[in-house]
Amino acid sequence: MTQRDINILAIETSCDETAAAVVRNGREIRSNIISSQIELHKLYGGVVPEIASRKHIEKINQVIEEALSVAKTNLHEIDAIGVTYGPGLVGALLVGVAEAKAISFATKKPLIGVHHIEGHISANYIEDKELKPPFICLIVSGGHTHLVLVRDYGKYEIIGKTRDDAAGEAFDKVARAIGLGYPGGPKIDKLSREGNSQAMWFPRAHIEGAPYDFSFSGLKSAVLNYINSLEMKHEEINRADVAASFQEAVVDVLVSRTILAAKDYEMNQVAIAGGVAANSALQKAMNAACIENGLKFNCPSPIYCTDNAAMIGTAAYYEYIKGKRSGLDLNAVPNLKIGER
Repeated sequence: MTQRDINILAIETSCDETAAAVVRNGREIRSNIISSQIELHKLYGGVVPEIASRKHIEKINQVIEEALSVAKTNLHEIDAIGVTYGPGLVGALLVGVAEAKAISFATKKPLIGVHHIEGHISANYIEDKELKPPFICLIVSGGHTHLVLVRDYGKYEIIGKTRDDAAGEAFDKVARAIGLGYPGGPKIDKLSREGNSQAMWFPRAHIEGAPYDFSFSGLKSAVLNYINSLEMKHEEINRADVAASFQEAVVDVLVSRTILAAKDYEMNQVAIAGGVAANSALQKAMNAACIENGLKFNCPSPIYCTDNAAMIGTAAYYEYIKGKRSGLDLNAVPNLKIGER
């Protein structure tokens, strides 16, 4: 008996991308439409929640219509609607959740609420058809830095997390301090290629009794203090060297913690996800460390590292086939913890 195809319409509006996708059987992306607000928020040096919400309202219907059109399908052929309901900006999340509930109600198709971090983890399944749990996944973005033990589809255990700033947040703050602007991650990545990563040494935090946890506030402060000291002495700041040395410190910590976790939990696969996973230095260092330790390494393409709806569709598919459904009382949960329902 041939198993019939399952098509998920997915919606993602947790921050500043309005996104919709159609995903078939979890790993085939029929469409993946993203309307980015980066140019808009760049004027303010970061995401302005109210502006993000208003832009989502303007774009959501257009993005969904385009996703269906590119996939050459319609709402009647969709089996379920998957939507990010947390964590994220509450106003932004509400736009996507309300839209998904309206479609579910109108079409009588099942609704599946998806955790944003589960979506990022699931992005790894899109291009690597062979990847299956269990594995260790490092999620690094502007709002999150987590080490997750992926036990099965939809079964996760957070084994490490940041105690303060997320890695992406530290990138943004350091980028601002050296005059690069927003978004900081891609700009530091690019400038670092012109700099010497050994030009200066910045601290790597080690947390007693929590070997897989992260802390970037001390590193961020050290970089800002270094810049301030040069400015007070009216000395020139080599921005490329600062960017490269800072990035080296972040990457060093991210890679070492991830490899340690993989060894301790006897995993033979490592994956990374989230916006910072697109960082070229992180990918290169993690790949080298995995080769050295006999581990398989997986990283999504940049389009699937940053926020997108394809990853939400993939996560929703695995929830769907397990029979999990959300009610029309689904609400946005801005501080949703992974594993919560």
